Amino acid sequence: MPELPEVETVVKGLRPLVEDKVVTGVEIREKNMIAYPEENISAFKEKLIGSKIEAVNRRGKYIIFELNSDQNMIIHLRMTGKLLVKEVKEFRDKHTHVIFSLNDGQEIRFNNIRKFGRVYLIDKNHPEQAGGLAELGPEPLSDSLNLEGFKKLFVGRRAIIKSLLLNQHFVAGIGNIYADEILFRAGIKPDRTADTLNDSEKEKIYYNMRDVLQKGIIYGGTSFSDYVNAFGEKGSFQEELQVHQRQGEECYSCGTTIEKIKVSGRSTYFCPQCQK
Repeated sequence: MPELPEVETVVKGLRPLVEDKVVTGVEIREKNMIAYPEENISAFKEKLIGSKIEAVNRRGKYIIFELNSDQNMIIHLRMTGKLLVKEVKEFRDKHTHVIFSLNDGQEIRFNNIRKFGRVYLIDKNHPEQAGGLAELGPEPLSDSLNLEGFKKLFVGRRAIIKSLLLNQHFVAGIGNIYADEILFRAGIKPDRTADTLNDSEKEKIYYNMRDVLQKGIIYGGTSFSDYVNAFGEKGSFQEELQVHQRQGEECYSCGTTIEKIKVSGRSTYFCPQCQK
């Protein structure tokens, strides 16, 4: 599933292509991908057609199309989701399930092999209409989340640290790949519980969280299989990974063999020497 750096990369690619464009048509080939308004495709189309896209932003792993109306369109890519901007005449592959036509002759195509992606057309004052959007924790790269604020998030928490980083109510946008990389760079074993971490260790997590996510954005995200940006280009952060999906290989820092375990049902990669 695309994580914060991948979604941010998609958003940055979309902005110059779709901002200030008007939606002139909507084609829905997979009705289940329209999550709100539920079971009312006609209303979805009627409200969206004629709207101008004023801005494209990100919140957690959600893409927010801000419209010149009292509604916003929200898209969650989930597994295998891609948002591509193409000319109308370009070939549409069979996994293109939702198409938004624009007034400049281009289309925003929501391509989703496994059909888990979701589209919401919500009232701007009711983010709860878009899945878990209203319940997201703070943005890990926001200037408003300083070190002291990050430490306060741990108050009363006893969850496993890897699971906590994956909890979108704790912080928004981190997924399995980046959680592994953050904890490796912080020197924290992923199955430790939050209540065992001292202030110095929380500080290491904070600064490495910001550094890893920022580097993920700079490298255009991580592409193992399906993820591409709005232009159809793969990211390259997979070439910078230190532990994720490297089980059985030597740690770049100490030479110890990288191990793989399950943490809360998720495949988790770590160095038993570097992470304590």
